[in-house]
Amino acid sequence: MPRVEPIIKIENIVASAILKHGIELSAVVKAFPEVEYRPEQFPGLIFRLKKPKATNLIFASGKIICTGARSEKEAEKALGRLLSMLRDGGILITGKPEIRVTNIVASANLGGSVDLLQFYESERDMRGRIMYEPDQFPGMIYRTEDPRTVILLFSTGKLVCTGATKEEDVHRAVNRLHQRLEEEEHIHYE
Repeated sequence: MPRVEPIIKIENIVASAILKHGIELSAVVKAFPEVEYRPEQFPGLIFRLKKPKATNLIFASGKIICTGARSEKEAEKALGRLLSMLRDGGILITGKPEIRVTNIVASANLGGSVDLLQFYESERDMRGRIMYEPDQFPGMIYRTEDPRTVILLFSTGKLVCTGATKEEDVHRAVNRLHQRLEEEEHIHYE
């Protein structure tokens, strides 16, 4: 049991939906004039939702990327709402698309300060998965294998975790790192 529980906050969920057919982007622009579409700058169109708050990138291939959700359920809800709106706007959407979370970005506070240099020196067996060059970047880059994530760890005990595809994987990765820091006495509480 850790001395201090880390505070973990999901900042952004990126999910994708792949339709079994393409989408005529000019038809979406006609039906929804508020969307942003500048094909000379970006090949997809930007469709923002207010509820749930999310930004969707729609491509002619039928691929849709949803970003800005704060939970897996919210991302699925945003994609479902977008597809309903497109159908209601006269855009042909057939079948049920495959929706999957492709990346989760979370922040966390471990509640204490971390001696990054001491931790880095003690982790010689992890070279290649751990990088610390304080002259170039103030944080440590820590790559976990199970679950597969990348954690940017700072001496303040704050971190950013990215690369997970399930919220539970974020919690597992952060808690494992926190436990390791406590066991090896690299984290200090005031």
